[in-house]
Amino acid sequence: MSRLHVHLHVRDLEQSIRFYTTLFATEPARRETGYAKWMLDDPKVNFAISVGGEHTGVGHLGIQVDSDDELASVSARAQEAAGAVLIERGARCCYATGNKAWAEDPQGIRWETFHTTGQLDEAGHGAKESFISASDGEHEIESAACCCTAGKNIAEQKAACCA
Repeated sequence: MSRLHVHLHVRDLEQSIRFYTTLFATEPARRETGYAKWMLDDPKVNFAISVGGEHTGVGHLGIQVDSDDELASVSARAQEAAGAVLIERGARCCYATGNKAWAEDPQGIRWETFHTTGQLDEAGHGAKESFISASDGEHEIESAACCCTAGKNIAEQKAACCA
């Protein structure tokens, strides 16, 4: 089963927690310094907020899955739709560990497909392995992604890494 994921960047965490707790009629499932997350069943969504970032508003959208097999399937569709995905294995972020693939829609909105494999007691940063996966229509192409920063889109990451 999959779950929609929405991550917003907010100016005031406490004010936003009060708003979303009232809107969703439930307390956050996880609350940390600068971060809160609701795991809602109706609608089925992983809704997270955090302070910081370059802007407020939508940080990224995503699809959370329950297994690496599901992740491979959803990530393949994301690659087909976008042409390339940034793969992160052993990612450590948002107080969790897991495997991810990032794609961008035509407007530049980042989409994260991910499988959470564990929880962290502190905010994690980085991944054990990252690479760009793309297709030229006939061949799969993979290249190292040494510059994986959340503020850069896939094209910028690839250009910076491969320059």
